[in-house]
Amino acid sequence: MSVRTHLGPHLSAAEADPAGLSDEAYVELLGADGEELDALAAIADGVRREAVGDQLTFVANRNLDTAVVRDPDHADALVDEAWALGATEVCVQGPLPADVPDRAPLDLVALVTGRLPLHLHAFRPAEVADAAARLRLSPREFLIAAREAGLGSVPGTAARILDDDVRALLTDGTDIPAARWIELVTTAHEVGLRSTATMVYGHVETPAEQVAHLRALAAIQDRTGGFTEFIAMPLMPEAHPAGGFPDVERQRGRQADRPRETRALHAVARLLLHGRIAHVQAAWPKLGPELTTAVLRGGADDAGGLLLDGALDPAAGAEAGRQLTLVQVEALAADLGRTPRQRTTVYGDPPPERMAVLRA
Repeated sequence: MSVRTHLGPHLSAAEADPAGLSDEAYVELLGADGEELDALAAIADGVRREAVGDQLTFVANRNLDTAVVRDPDHADALVDEAWALGATEVCVQGPLPADVPDRAPLDLVALVTGRLPLHLHAFRPAEVADAAARLRLSPREFLIAAREAGLGSVPGTAARILDDDVRALLTDGTDIPAARWIELVTTAHEVGLRSTATMVYGHVETPAEQVAHLRALAAIQDRTGGFTEFIAMPLMPEAHPAGGFPDVERQRGRQADRPRETRALHAVARLLLHGRIAHVQAAWPKLGPELTTAVLRGGADDAGGLLLDGALDPAAGAEAGRQLTLVQVEALAADLGRTPRQRTTVYGDPPPERMAVLRA
């Protein structure tokens, strides 16, 4: 691709060897705008096509709140409803209530997987550490016990930016250190559990710190091969624990630049992670329709989860009320010129009978 701009050499290099650029080159590409950004997105889209073809994948899933462990009968009803709606995955994120018994982490696994053959996606790194402490086990021992009880995979969320200064600023010092996050995710992979890989962006971090974060994920993948997909999520202002940001004016500028930054980041992630993490997900609940479509045209290939709400407890989970329908996925795929494909959590094909339930 011939683009006569100051990023032209980096774009040409990315087209020839997507994962072979220097950190400095990726940092410069993160600043792409206008014609350069369009060219970067087109190159990333070509890399996406080479890596995974022209499919738009999605998973039929449902979020449950960790508080369900307090009410097994209600949990049974929610799991039954998820199954009846066509879900293949149940996702549980968030800390366990402080007042539940020490055995609650394994009880939670049994409540979901002991009832129906659903894939349970649960226990972020900090929650792995908490569960292990409750059970007086090492994280490795807990993860093995949870896997044997039926846990299918762990969310690689709460990664934010893998830089301790940034993490401390964003969570008022309550986040686990970056090295601990890496250790716990790596341990999950080592015991046979896959995970997502994530980044929360658009706050106080620099482009260089974004590239360093992607490099850290790539290094983990080189060691374990455990990541299923990469998901970049913009930080929502209401998520800051202090109710605001240390530099309000800077954040306003960052919000205004979000569409450009989002497109550039997804494209650079596709390039840098090429040959390591095959799938890049568009986090549609946080991006909205227009940006979701834009990143799917610029390196992303997966639409993520449908987030089936159901009727019994539609308020469960941080993404309550945000549901993607099968009709919407199929319309999006048609607009992109791709074939929609329902997948499992680890990108296999669901049993035909489960696909039929979702389409009924």
